[in-house]
Amino acid sequence: MSTTQVAEGDVLAALSQIKDPDLHRDVVTLGFIKNLRIDGGVVTFDFNLTTPACPVKDSLRDQAKQVVESLPGVREANVNMTAEVRQHAAPDKSAIAGIRNIVAVGSGKGGVGKSTVAINLAAALSLAGARVGLMDGDIYGPTIPIMMGIRDRELEMKNGRLIPHRAHGVSFISMGYMALGDKPLIWRGPMAHKALQQCLLGTEWGELDYLLIDLPPGTGDVHITLVQTAPLTGAVLVSTPQDVGLTISLKTLRMFEQTKVHPLGVIENMSYYVCPHCGEREDIFGHGQVAEKSEELGIPFLGEIPLDPRIRAQADVGVPIVIADPLAPSAKVYRRIAELLAAQVSIQNYRTGEDGNGTIAREIKQTSETELAITWGDGHVSPYPLRYLRQQCPCAVCVDEWTHERRLDAAAIPDDIHILSISPVGNYAARFDWSDGHNTGIYAFDRLRDLCQCPICISQKGRR
Repeated sequence: MSTTQVAEGDVLAALSQIKDPDLHRDVVTLGFIKNLRIDGGVVTFDFNLTTPACPVKDSLRDQAKQVVESLPGVREANVNMTAEVRQHAAPDKSAIAGIRNIVAVGSGKGGVGKSTVAINLAAALSLAGARVGLMDGDIYGPTIPIMMGIRDRELEMKNGRLIPHRAHGVSFISMGYMALGDKPLIWRGPMAHKALQQCLLGTEWGELDYLLIDLPPGTGDVHITLVQTAPLTGAVLVSTPQDVGLTISLKTLRMFEQTKVHPLGVIENMSYYVCPHCGEREDIFGHGQVAEKSEELGIPFLGEIPLDPRIRAQADVGVPIVIADPLAPSAKVYRRIAELLAAQVSIQNYRTGEDGNGTIAREIKQTSETELAITWGDGHVSPYPLRYLRQQCPCAVCVDEWTHERRLDAAAIPDDIHILSISPVGNYAARFDWSDGHNTGIYAFDRLRDLCQCPICISQKGRR
């Protein structure tokens, strides 16, 4: 028997050979190895992943055990697989305390099964061990109460906050609980705006790793309210293989891109049908267009969900297929997509933490009585004279919407103009409350970066 005593540094050096396949860095540098203990020839440590739904969890565990047990003096390696989902935004920038990641699930048109996808992804993430919430943001066609199996139960209030229902390991809330049964919600845009904010910000969600938001089709009021209210980790698009569905879904994708919401991936729903009698596969709506478009756009393709009658049947009785029949082929597909989605969330969080993006603001603050400074993702600091910034307000009061001519008279801006407060608008803009009472302008970050008057930026503009 060997009497060689392995050192902690040797163990970490061995483990540093393992690279996370998504983050492309070794697991020691990433901080995944924790609580390392060496007792004689027995090495024990925690392997702390970025999500309990990690698609390569077993592979990473096996690699870790193998490389450590190959060291001289090691008789046994005990690898305890744990997980801690990273926070997308810094706590002081998050609109909802306790929620680490907010993921929108959208589509260009109705009828593509987006709500069914959102429910099964939420349940699959919960089955993997994550803390999951689900919000039904479809104002006029809410289906979550039916599909989650709680239809006619009113929401409770506690200390002025809504208490979400809970089923299948998921906390959820829906606009459908504001008009039970077949009562319609006859609301104009401003009412929908307030209702969405109430459900999002006025709900006692508790601690969540993921909050999935099932959006209505298209790019309307709800979408705009959402991207302005909360810092989304990203969005998932659901499409059918048909050209018309994919084309319309791309409009939703462009809306997310313009508002700095990262596309986490695309899912092809109703992708194919497998006959239960002969086993023959039929591509009813075509096949391959969604994957091809995803590759063309550089967006992850998360998977193909079959057209399975059991998915619909389980939705009607209020039990997601991943819960009702976890061994069904469609349930396995959902779980795999949930793992890939969780991996994309982790990738995006690491990119955000180390981002060199020059149109994402890391810090905005008033540095003196006459100046504001923005520190950008690439480290550049832009100074802005406050009178100049007020003059550049993009709102309809200050700029004609049709001619784009500036209405605001610069001479009317007080010399001592200053900012009372700064409010983030999603991931893509900021709103300033000015001392002259004006506060309707939303300053997009890319526009603010373009307005930088420092010598470096002025010289770069001159070369363009």
